[in-house]
Amino acid sequence: MISKFQDLKNKNVIVTGGSGFIGKQICTAFLSQGSNVYVFDLKTLKSKKKIKYLKTDITNSQELENNLNFFKKKKIKLDILINNAANDYVPNNKNRNEFKLENFSNNLWDKDLNTGLKGSYLCTKIFGSYMARNKGGVILNVASDLGIIAPNQDLYSKSKFTKPITYSVVKHGLIGLTKYTASYWAKKKIRCNAIAPGGMFNNQSRNFLNKINKIIPLGRMAKKNEYDDLILFLCSEASSYMTGSVVVADGGRTII
Repeated sequence: MISKFQDLKNKNVIVTGGSGFIGKQICTAFLSQGSNVYVFDLKTLKSKKKIKYLKTDITNSQELENNLNFFKKKKIKLDILINNAANDYVPNNKNRNEFKLENFSNNLWDKDLNTGLKGSYLCTKIFGSYMARNKGGVILNVASDLGIIAPNQDLYSKSKFTKPITYSVVKHGLIGLTKYTASYWAKKKIRCNAIAPGGMFNNQSRNFLNKINKIIPLGRMAKKNEYDDLILFLCSEASSYMTGSVVVADGGRTII
């Protein structure tokens, strides 16, 4: 990728859930601009790329405070926080019943909301406060088109899978967190925006693809790395007058 956002060079970026499918793409996008990337994830990867993995439970405030002390001791100024971590589930025969609303367990509710919402709140609170004391920064929350609309359960009818209620609640909640943070820290020179991306192609079943492509005006899911430039734009000075915005990139799915 050619560097398009020169102001991101040498910026220090935290990516939560950076070892996942979308997270790895986000990390690579920032590396292409010369940024320094720090990943908070329970899963750490071996990589020759210039990524610092900090094994972290983002629902544990003490672990996050320990990470903050790491940055303080090394006198690292944080510039960008990407709240990306969330639980998602691949349809299979084992989970076809447990995700139905009638059967949904309180433990699963707590687990998903802890990761997707509490984790984002804690990272925003702890690292956003640090940025606020150090001349500002950018926070970007990774929501979803399902933070705008409800899931179409008919897409999963063949596998008898149910998209969990927690996914919608978390993604809607991230949009609320975005607007609150943007207003609260505006005078501290912190901009906070969210993206609401549609689903990305990742070798889904032909049956699923045939169904979802019919309800997306552009007729397809997103391609791998197709959100990279949007994320970089929202974290760069190119979007300097944007805060509290929710940018929908879903091939038009939410307009019909």
